[in-house]
Amino acid sequence: MPTYQPLNTDKTYLITGAAGFIGYFLSRKLLTQGCRVIGIDNINDYYDVKLKYTRLEELKAFSKFVFVEGDISDKTAVSQVFEKYKPDIVVNLAAQAGVRYSLENPDAYIQSNVVGFFHILEACRFHSVEHLVYASSSSVYGANKKVPFEEADSVDHPVSLYAATKKSNELMAYTYSHLYHIPATGLRFFTVYGPLGRPDMAYFGFAQKYFAGEAIQVFNNGDLANDLYRDFTYIDDIVEGIERLLANPPDGKNAALHRVFNIGNNQPEKLMVFITTLEKCLSKSMGKEVVFKKKFEPMKPGDVPATYASTDLLYQAIGFKPATTIEEGLQKFTDWYCKYYQIR
Repeated sequence: MPTYQPLNTDKTYLITGAAGFIGYFLSRKLLTQGCRVIGIDNINDYYDVKLKYTRLEELKAFSKFVFVEGDISDKTAVSQVFEKYKPDIVVNLAAQAGVRYSLENPDAYIQSNVVGFFHILEACRFHSVEHLVYASSSSVYGANKKVPFEEADSVDHPVSLYAATKKSNELMAYTYSHLYHIPATGLRFFTVYGPLGRPDMAYFGFAQKYFAGEAIQVFNNGDLANDLYRDFTYIDDIVEGIERLLANPPDGKNAALHRVFNIGNNQPEKLMVFITTLEKCLSKSMGKEVVFKKKFEPMKPGDVPATYASTDLLYQAIGFKPATTIEEGLQKFTDWYCKYYQIR
């Protein structure tokens, strides 16, 4: 079993995208352990801002949480946060998310994911942070046919602008790490889900459509023999992985001060199995049978047929790999959903 340093509660942690899904859960985990957390978020309206404010209200209950409303694409705002709070460890989770939306609004991806990340790197360069952890994505693997995806695989053929921006983040972080000796860790997340999640994600949207009396869209043409596979990863597993990595930056002994890890469930599920499981969990939460109306459509540009994470490197580094089953994770989501939206 690898050894790793425990979390240092005396450090100051800056988390960008703190009102977002992963940002909120990570902030809450650190705060419950007594860490000082500075959160920054621009509260954009890509999805329902009420959810973002719900998350923020919970975080503001902690005395060691400081919230700054700002955009990482604003270089002055980023510089001021670093100057004022002098973070020891930075976690960049702020980004314009979503593969399909990148076809509609590419400007948002360049501003947030490229320009914004550049500002974070510049700030880390001039403020000597101990560790920069940043969000990449499984989308960087593009339409790779070899599975499971390993960190050493080629990621030179992204099939969406979102994926291209995440690949650029890895390249930019490597360069800054090399030039300015910034310990940096990139995390390729695989389809994160759970309570208080993002409404633009399929599982959340399926629940919304059911209660609106609408059919869900299934992008596989109804071809169950060639169903889509996804490595669905529960939010608690993602947070556990990040937390373990925070105090364990690359030391450069064997390689550069930059490294990349997959964080995925290492157990891909067919999309149709995921949908059936969601129906069962929602049925249990409501106490009555739930069956979605389904509308089968072709895959959309930017979609990939499968995501499947190899988590060997992560396990070697921190002795952890995600293990929450979709049955467990989706039940927690549907229980939360029915309570939050007061469905009986």
